Amino acid sequence: MQAKFKKSYRFAVRTASFITLYTTLLMSVFLYYYHVLEWYYPLLFSISIFIFSFIIIQFSVERFIYKRVKRIYDDLTLLESVNLTKGAITTDMQTLTQEIDKFANDKKIEIETLKVREAYRKDFIGNVSHELKTPLFTVQGYILTLLDGAMNDKNLREKYLLRASKGIERLGYIIKDLDMITKLEVGDLSLNFEVFNIVELVESVFDMLEMKANKRKITLVFDTDYPNPILVKADKERIQQVLVNLIVNSIKYGSEKGTTEVSIENLIKNKVIVRVTDNGEGIAKEHIPRLFERFYRVDKSGSRKEGGSGLGLSIVKHIIEAHQEKIYVESEYAVGSEFSFTLEKVE
Repeated sequence: MQAKFKKSYRFAVRTASFITLYTTLLMSVFLYYYHVLEWYYPLLFSISIFIFSFIIIQFSVERFIYKRVKRIYDDLTLLESVNLTKGAITTDMQTLTQEIDKFANDKKIEIETLKVREAYRKDFIGNVSHELKTPLFTVQGYILTLLDGAMNDKNLREKYLLRASKGIERLGYIIKDLDMITKLEVGDLSLNFEVFNIVELVESVFDMLEMKANKRKITLVFDTDYPNPILVKADKERIQQVLVNLIVNSIKYGSEKGTTEVSIENLIKNKVIVRVTDNGEGIAKEHIPRLFERFYRVDKSGSRKEGGSGLGLSIVKHIIEAHQEKIYVESEYAVGSEFSFTLEKVE
């Protein structure tokens, strides 16, 4: 690395001045003693001594500091300090201090990020283990019961096989959703953009989920009539998945005999916002920031009475972000919730 010395020579000038002053005084006394003192002798001597002292001090001190500072840079290089190794080595202590402080702050942030990621990894592995273990042990229990003799009873056999089938179905949901969310995160899942009528898509989702909503006597409605098509540009299949996940959640957690309402509004010139609103149990404020985390559940009882993979909202968020759009959530406990997302509008 090329040394970049500081252009301030105050230390060398000050030190050389002191040396020049003392040596000139001594030389003047010596010359005076031998009666050879001319007015220009001390002047020439002082100039020579000052220049000589300044060069020696400046060179020696700078090289000394440079070696020490270079050792610091080399130590930081071992810690992979990209910013410090790109530029020239500087012996400017103020600049060096600033770079070291910046390096330390960057490393502190990096360490804190790694700690957060490690905690997330542990939490994620624990959640995956729990989510897979529950249906797996359920299926295993029913099969072992059947093998122990219960399969001789026709009614019991059918009942246990149906329950085992539901457990396997849930395992399939979890694995399928995990595969999709992984592809979304690494960018392996390509989006097929097309222009389609979002009103028509919502109507088809209503038809698809009508029976599920009827079981809880929940009405699926628009906020108003939409006589004209509202065209958007997006991956139709993925947006349908978003709508299904949001509406299924509103049915699961909505109030019985309640309503799930979808509205489509112009946001700005080339954007629309789709809102899915229910009048269900709502979500407490402390849970809202973590709603889109994998396997995060507001209900910590672990009953899993509503089923599902626990990945629905996380997938929704990834799909919307893959479209370079935004998703929002507003909720008030015991009043209801509203999930909304933006899409590109086509005129």
